[in-house]
Formats: sequence, C-alpha cells, structure tokens
Amino acid sequence: MTGPPPKRDVLSIRDIAPELPDLLARAARLKSERRRGILRPTLRGKNLAMIFEKPSTRTRTSFEVAMNDLGGQSLYLSTKDLQLGRGETIADTARVLSRFVDAITYRAYRHVDMAELAKWSTVPVINALDDLEHPCQIAADLLTMHERWRGRFRGRRLAWVGDGNNVFHSLLLGAAAVGLDLAAAVPAGYDPHPEVLEAARALAQRTRATIVLGRDPREAVRDADAIYTDVWVSMGDEAEAAAREAAFRGYQVNDELVGLARPTAFVLHDLPAHRGQEITDAVLDGPRAAVWDQAENRLHAQKAILEWAVARPRPRPRRR
Repeated sequence: MTGPPPKRDVLSIRDIAPELPDLLARAARLKSERRRGILRPTLRGKNLAMIFEKPSTRTRTSFEVAMNDLGGQSLYLSTKDLQLGRGETIADTARVLSRFVDAITYRAYRHVDMAELAKWSTVPVINALDDLEHPCQIAADLLTMHERWRGRFRGRRLAWVGDGNNVFHSLLLGAAAVGLDLAAAVPAGYDPHPEVLEAARALAQRTRATIVLGRDPREAVRDADAIYTDVWVSMGDEAEAAAREAAFRGYQVNDELVGLARPTAFVLHDLPAHRGQEITDAVLDGPRAAVWDQAENRLHAQKAILEWAVARPRPRPRRR
C-alpha cells in the first residue's frame, strides 16, 4: 500500500519554482472568479494556523481572507498567545499544531526557525516572511507582472533598486524561474546572499534569463519594463537605520529615475513604503505605480499556494 504523498512546504520560492506557471495561471483564474462573485470552497473543512512573530497588514489579512474564500478557517497566533513565548520548543509546537490544523503559515525573524518548524510539522508550512526569503510576496509580484505583460516574461527586463534583502532573494529566484531578465542596483555591503545568487543563476541558465548585479541605479533602470524597490530599513534592522540611510542615498525611485525606463514601465513596491526615502509620493501615487494591484494580488497568489499545499490527503502524525 502506498501512503499519502509527502507534504508540500513553501519555505522558499524554489519550492514552487517548477509549478510557478501553473500557480500564476490558477491565481489569475481565482482573481477573475472572485471579481465575478464566484467562490469555490476547495479547502472546505481545512484549518490554517498563522504564527506571527512580526506585525503584518497585507500578509495576515490576505491569508485570513484567502482561507475564508476557499471555505476554510484560519487561526491567528502571536508568540504571546503560544507557549513558544514561555520556552516551549519550536519542535514541540510543530508536533502539537500538526494534530489540530491542516497547514501552518509562519512569519519569523529567523529562517533557521522556519526550517525547524517545517522539519517537525507533519502538515505543510508556508513561509510568510523570514530573514532569508518572502516567497508569497514574490508570487504576488509575478502575478502582477503576468497580468500586465499578458503572461509573457521572456524578453522583459525588471530593475531592482535597493537592498539585497529577503524580498530580493525571493525575487532573484522567482524571476530566474520564469525566465525574466533582472538588473539590480545594490549598494556595496548590501549584496544578496552568495548562495541565493548562485542558485538564481543556476535557474536562470535553464530558463535563459539574465541576472546583472551592479551599483548604479540609472544603469539598472535604463530601458526597464518594470522597477521594483523596497524599504531601506527592514524590520529587525532599526539599529542600522542611520548607516543604511547614508548608504542608500541616491537609490531613491523618483520621477527622474523612472524617466530612464521604458515609457510603458510600471513601479512595484511590496509595502509598507517609507515615503520620501526609497520612493517619492509622486511615483507611489502616480500613474506608473502598480503597487495597489500588487498588494491585492497577495490574496489571489496565496489562495493558489494554499490550494497547492493543502488540498491533498493529510499525512499521519509522527509517533514519538
């Protein structure tokens, strides 16, 4: 006899890279159906536990609404609500929650904790952000580009201006997976993790995408089809705020910089934005901004990911 298939964790964009075209197509269908008032309860009777170590607007709301739309339920758990805050191990928490729910989303400070939770959980674990990656965000970003480019990534050029951070890590991998050319301008000392960059370049070789990492925002943006930026000071980096603001001066996405891109180029930001730092009000509130579609697409992309991870036979709990 064969048992249920192995669980599907989404700790990295690499976990869904082979499925990205299908996931984006599914997310687009889910979005279209929702706008027409059609909701299919593909996760009826399923329960999602959401562990949050960091505050959230888009991630928490979109996951809760996603489960509701799909006919399931979600349970928000801050570390104050869990025995994790009183010393229970991540492994024990994973074992217990696996007996109650069908999947766990985790917004963590450290990727090592994300991996530990997934190791001991017998239900899928979905990375809702950690210090290494933000795969759900990039799935939504790719959906936004997929819509605007009518599903064609090849021959398009995306410019990244800013920090080589967790969002950029997932973007590197996601762009490479779908064959999207990526040109980045990152200040010295803030480069992406070498292992992630190497993995992205290996993916890009298979899809014939190009990855260019430089220092000059003007070069990265020139003739780009889209521009993406992020905050200079992420959650957890507040102690470095002064040094970061000095290093990133000159990396602001403003009208002058956007003017170097193609006339049809649009601007992305994963939000929340620090207006007047990495992006100006004129750009964020202007006609080039795609950020509000991008934010909405968190809902639809995550619905597709939840279906992919959860709508499968449940494995048996491990015996201690």
